[in-house]
Amino acid sequence: MSPIEAKKRIEELTAELKQHNYNYYVLAMPTISDYDFDKKLEQLAELEKQFPELADPDSPTQKVGGEVTKEFVTVRHRWPMLSLGNTYSEQELLDFDQRIKKAIGDNFEYVCELKFDGLSMSLTYEEGKLVRAVTRGDGVQGDDVTTNIRTIHTIPKRLKEGDYPELFEIRGEVFMHRKAFERLNDERMQNGEVPYANPRNFASGTVKMQDSAEVAKRPLDCFLYGFYTDKTYFKTHWESLQALERWGFNINHSSRLCANINEVLEFIELWDKERFNLSYDIDGIVIKVNNYSQQQELGFTAKSPRWAIAYKYKAERVETELLSVTYQVGRTGAVTPVANLRPVLLAGTTVKRATLHNADEIEIRLQLHEGDSVFVEKGGEIIPKIISVNLDKRHANANPIHYIKKCPACDTPLERKEGEAAWYCPNDEGCPPQIVGKMQHFISRKAMNIDGLGDETIELLYKRDFIHHISDIYKLYERADELKQIERFGEKSITNMLDGVEKSKQMPFEKVLFGLGIRYVGETVAKKLALHFKNIDNLAKASYEELITAEEIGDRIARSIIEYFSGEIHAQEIEKLKASGLQFVVEEKEVTLASDKFAGKTFIISGTFEKFSRDELKDIIEANGGKILSSISAKLNYLVAGDNMGPSKLEKATKLNIPIISDDELMGMLG
Repeated sequence: MSPIEAKKRIEELTAELKQHNYNYYVLAMPTISDYDFDKKLEQLAELEKQFPELADPDSPTQKVGGEVTKEFVTVRHRWPMLSLGNTYSEQELLDFDQRIKKAIGDNFEYVCELKFDGLSMSLTYEEGKLVRAVTRGDGVQGDDVTTNIRTIHTIPKRLKEGDYPELFEIRGEVFMHRKAFERLNDERMQNGEVPYANPRNFASGTVKMQDSAEVAKRPLDCFLYGFYTDKTYFKTHWESLQALERWGFNINHSSRLCANINEVLEFIELWDKERFNLSYDIDGIVIKVNNYSQQQELGFTAKSPRWAIAYKYKAERVETELLSVTYQVGRTGAVTPVANLRPVLLAGTTVKRATLHNADEIEIRLQLHEGDSVFVEKGGEIIPKIISVNLDKRHANANPIHYIKKCPACDTPLERKEGEAAWYCPNDEGCPPQIVGKMQHFISRKAMNIDGLGDETIELLYKRDFIHHISDIYKLYERADELKQIERFGEKSITNMLDGVEKSKQMPFEKVLFGLGIRYVGETVAKKLALHFKNIDNLAKASYEELITAEEIGDRIARSIIEYFSGEIHAQEIEKLKASGLQFVVEEKEVTLASDKFAGKTFIISGTFEKFSRDELKDIIEANGGKILSSISAKLNYLVAGDNMGPSKLEKATKLNIPIISDDELMGMLG
């Protein structure tokens, strides 16, 4: 056989075998016997052996899987994996459209994409080779699952020659087709194993398995839709999608380029019906501004891009019986009612409980009675929620359900702050769920991230009288011998735990502040407070007027901080933590400037540039003493303008007579 004939036959066999794999794993409808499949596979393997230069790295002959991963390495994302803002409302989409127009004018397009119900994944390619696959994680860092992702046939392991950059990242969604899910779930039940609730859970559980050979037996698929590089490579998102397909990536062909919001709404209406005909689950539509420079102009909030939004379809609704209402006490003392329901299948999962939020929900909006028949749906497809009551089925003598007056954990009378819906237990130092919850929050990943200590261990140590306050965690080493008496506490686990406690003393002030669990002081607010006040003493003695001058600190947060530091127990706790060696001062980093030529000058960077990325220009300005502002005002000295700059910024800068300069002029100012 000549090389030309071999090339043609290899391509034919590869395409045919991939189709048979799809028919078997995805459609669960094989069209060929196992014997015939194996014979064709042998024929392909023999041809690849004779003509190795024609072998495809993605060939069906390539053995996939077999490596065992003891634990997944945490990897920081080069570009954060932000989540999208969600809406179920057509009006909110129209409002989103108006915000876009106000910022960048009328000359823009949208790209609409199906919102796959799967597991977000980031793939890194270097010189055309897949080198890393990382889960979303918390958006900043995720787990390296490269070995498992290599088992997915639709993800290229090595690209053929093309015009792609040397280093780039692709974002996509790993999922499982419904037919494959049903087939594998049937096998699990026949083997006496617990079935998965839905395809997304099955896909997620599969990606986190330790043996990639087992992963390879579970047919996962992946659609890719996001392209990231250091330099601007395409002008539009639509252009990048066409390139991804050209390079060999599996993109979804249902996406559409839309000229305006009306075309977006037509697309949403179409897929509200058509989604049930797909072989996989979607839960909505993602809408993105197409032009990359316009995306940059619109920017980001702390959690999501301003140039994209997800429209989610209405959740499935079912009817079931309310069995009882119980109450949970959180770490801040908020008491949340929970409805216990007769188990019912909803959106692929069995629902037994639903949140009731607060007293008003029970007594005013729903007016719940004992034994009511209620309609339940999943808010955002995640948390079950009671929507309404079927009054036609209410029992004649049913008693109304009233919200409790005392804490279910410590019997303390509940309090309700003016203007708030929630009731609170004020006994924060004596209420067991609050005490345990605070300590669990303190050790959590986003706070002190103490290795070797988990929520269950905290609960056990509290019950065994080892810890009652956060500061007690740093005294555990004094009771190491007593810890050995606890069942399942081996010497190694105790050593790991105490090492983790010791290591946590190096966590920065902002993490300690967040870990203290002051009401309304989340991760971002803690960072702002640490940067503004520099140390815990300045923060503790700050007046209301001083607090609200800090960035993002409003009335509610300021009053909560004052209330926290006025408590004698909290003051004593902080002194004990200081004595244990925790960081209560911001570590000032010494910055060496390249020059002070921009000292006292303020800048805004807008548009796109050929020679520099916006981040590079920002670094240059700050390295020479300049400051970057977030919005145009009379305080601004220069607007550094590139191509495709938004019209609103240009108009405002012109009105204020602010000098508009190019990147060349900026560099010229540095000489």
